[in-house]
Amino acid sequence: MEAIIATITAIVALPIFFVIAFFYWIPILFILFSGKVTMAEKIAWILLTFFVSWFAWIFFLLLAPIKPKRSEY
Repeated sequence: MEAIIATITAIVALPIFFVIAFFYWIPILFILFSGKVTMAEKIAWILLTFFVSWFAWIFFLLLAPIKPKRSEY
């Protein structure tokens, strides 16, 4: 009986874990593939998002880029 309960728990908990993990990584992937900032700024934003969570991603959407891009002639 305990084996059946453990199996059912694993079947239910594993998809829930993957959904939560997917939503956790969305902001990081969004920043990684963004063309708004340079690579150094991406690393800073990703670290900030990783440690501070979604609030940093909201700030990224509102504030990035930190410095205006230099126009290339």
